[in-house]
Amino acid sequence: MALSIEWTEEARADIRALDRTTAMRIFDGLYRYAVTGVGEVKTLQGKHAGKLRLRLGAHRVFFSSGGKLLRILAVKNRGEAYR
Repeated sequence: MALSIEWTEEARADIRALDRTTAMRIFDGLYRYAVTGVGEVKTLQGKHAGKLRLRLGAHRVFFSSGGKLLRILAVKNRGEAYR
């Protein structure tokens, strides 16, 4: 069963700032992860402790997961993702 996806305002602004091709690739990757659980996901430590990270090419999708809900917190380019 697929997980529900909820976007924060910051994440919505991040995805709107991307070009259409990149945004669609991120949507496809998130959908694949929500349905199958397949993806390069890592639990973060340090100042990002408790968050999960999905790697999609040169972008990182930060999210939290609880039950059947994925809460998308931010979408960043890898160069600015961990600053």
